[in-house]
Parts: sequence; structure tokens; C-alpha cells
Amino acid sequence: MTIPETPQKPPAPPGAGVTWEAGADRAAEGPASGRPRTAGAPLSGVVVPLVTPLDRRGRVRTDDVARLIDSIRAEVTGLMPTLSSGEGWLLTEAQWHDMVAATVRHADGLPVIAGVQLPGTGAVVARARLAAELGADGVAVTTPFGEGVGQEDIVTHYEQVLDAGSPVLVYNEEALSGNRIEAGTLARICRLPGVIGVKESSGDPAFTRRLVAAGLEVPVFEGWENLLSQVPGVAGFIGPLANLEPALCTALLRNPTPALQAEVDTACETYGVLRDDWYLHVKRALVARGVIGTDATAESARAVAAAEAAP
Repeated sequence: MTIPETPQKPPAPPGAGVTWEAGADRAAEGPASGRPRTAGAPLSGVVVPLVTPLDRRGRVRTDDVARLIDSIRAEVTGLMPTLSSGEGWLLTEAQWHDMVAATVRHADGLPVIAGVQLPGTGAVVARARLAAELGADGVAVTTPFGEGVGQEDIVTHYEQVLDAGSPVLVYNEEALSGNRIEAGTLARICRLPGVIGVKESSGDPAFTRRLVAAGLEVPVFEGWENLLSQVPGVAGFIGPLANLEPALCTALLRNPTPALQAEVDTACETYGVLRDDWYLHVKRALVARGVIGTDATAESARAVAAAEAAP
């Protein structure tokens, strides 16, 4: 599979005939003591998938990271650098390292869950260990990338990542990895000791509602702003709008009314949050607010480097 430059919104998974396994038999010796917590409770609320502030040559602007975190600190419960909104699948290892390190440095008590978007299990395990060395509280991980990945392969993937020692938030998406986690598989994964939650980005609110109703004992976070009012009962939200309007996201999460959903939808349209290159548009809005200094992306930085290297 060719990794896309920009993940596209995935098709909704089929909903008919899905049966969730019960979560009550989840191992009692699970990861409770190692879970990132907010005010003594499991992670919940609005967790922000931070954009990655870069200069024109692709270096992480650590002062901008600090300003970005400070601008949203009061309204969020956790920080998630280097996931899709942070261009995680496009970052070099040095960019990924510097962004995670800067986030940890400026978190000031907020949990930090580092996104890991790499094709193979071995690379993900190595990155998870590095995240722990940098002080991250856990990692957010998708399935392996590419064709020929079965459901048992997906379970084994998460087992091996968990063996690296970091708590894991399951990133349920298909656009980047090309693979779908089936309902029963996801239920099995959520019972593995060390799993701390699910970022549910399938794009299918019915699927999300079934996941919430299954009682899997791990929090479920909606990953799409435009679907929040359709998934009552989720523990939280993880989406790019939180870089700009975390208070509005929190309001809709707590009170999922049509009026608040309409406000969120308007904000998404205004800031280009649902566009294919949403992270660029979010960066431009942050530049306009004076929070970060440039709207450079990993792609534009590569282009600059290539132009400078040309004879």
C-alpha cells in the first residue's frame, strides 16, 4: 500500500449483524495503576491532537509549542502530539522526537499521549519505547498499514506494542492504515491490560454508539467534530478543532444539543477542519491569532529542503 500524503475520510463500516463481546471479564489486574489520569480519574473530556509547529525548514518551533499548549490548557484534559492533526505519518523521526519532547516539557501536569503512525509493528514498538523515554504517559496507535493484515494480526500487533510497556490508546481509523478493526476484534483489544481507551474515528456514529453500549471499561473518544451530538455517552473527544475552540468542543461534549452541534459545524467550516489538509488550515488560523509563527507543514518543509538542495 502506498501511504497517502493526506488521509481521506474513510467509508463507514457496515453496521448490521455486529455483536460486541461483553467487557465485564476484563482482567482485574489491568493497567489501572499505569493509566494516564486527570484529577484522579481515567482520561476523559477534550484531548487535543496538537498540530506540529514547524519553521520553513521543518524544525519544530518549541516556543510555539509552549504558546499553543498555554492557549488551550484551561479547557483540555490531555495533549496528543504527533497524531494525524500533528502530521504524524509525515514527520521525520527527529521532528517526531522534538515535538513529543516539547509537549512533555510544557505539559505541566496534563497527560501526554504520543501519536505513533508507522507502517509496521517493529517500528511502532521502537517508537513507543522512545515515547516512554521522553516522558510521554502513553501512545496512540493505529493498526499496521497495508494489505493482507488480518484481524488476528491486528490483535498481535497491539499485544506486541503493549509489551513495550507504554499504555496504549487504540486509534480506530482506516484512512491511513487501510485496515478496519472489526467489532469483536476491537472488543478483544480493549480488554488487553494496558489499553487506556479508543479514539473512535470510523466515521460511523452507529458503530460508536454500539462501542459505548458494550461496556468495555475503557473510555471511548469521538474523533469527528461533526458527529459529537450523535454519540451520547462517549467519554471524550479528540479532534483538530480543539486546537482552536476547546471550550466549544467541551460544551458540545457535555450538552450534545443540535444548537451546539450547529456552532461546532460552523467552526469546522470556518477553519477548514473537515478538509483533506485540515492541519494546514488549523495552522493558518493559529498564525492569524498569533499563537504560532508559521503555517509550514512537513510537506512544505520537504519542498523547501529539496529546492535548497537542487543545483
